[in-house]
Amino acid sequence: MKDNNCIFCKLANGDIPTNSIFEDNDFKVILDADPATKGHALILPKDHFANLLEADDDVLEKALPLAKKVANKMKAELGCAGVNIVQNNGEAAGQTVHHLHIHIIPRYEDDPDKTICGWSHQSFTEEETAEVVKKLSL
Repeated sequence: MKDNNCIFCKLANGDIPTNSIFEDNDFKVILDADPATKGHALILPKDHFANLLEADDDVLEKALPLAKKVANKMKAELGCAGVNIVQNNGEAAGQTVHHLHIHIIPRYEDDPDKTICGWSHQSFTEEETAEVVKKLSL
């Protein structure tokens, strides 16, 4: 279902022009308007889901193979050395548009900003780690 108030729904469904590189019945893949690197793309489901945690499983089952297809095309055509595939859920995780989307970011040997998708590593005691394992075990 489309949300008429969602900018990404409008982009995915052709209501706003985009630099589209792929489209099928479920997704539109566009170049990011504010890219981290040359070729940075977004996979946008045509149906509205706020994030991955709310998305239908059948949409998610199609999304990762599409990300792989886009990433392989980037490596072949843009000559990037690697690719970040990023998907943020919630503002605390860096999500700024509340429509499920997947960033495909080509990475080049000479990228000026090596901090894209970086984080500071933390250490935890054995007890803290054991408690997290206990809470998250499925």
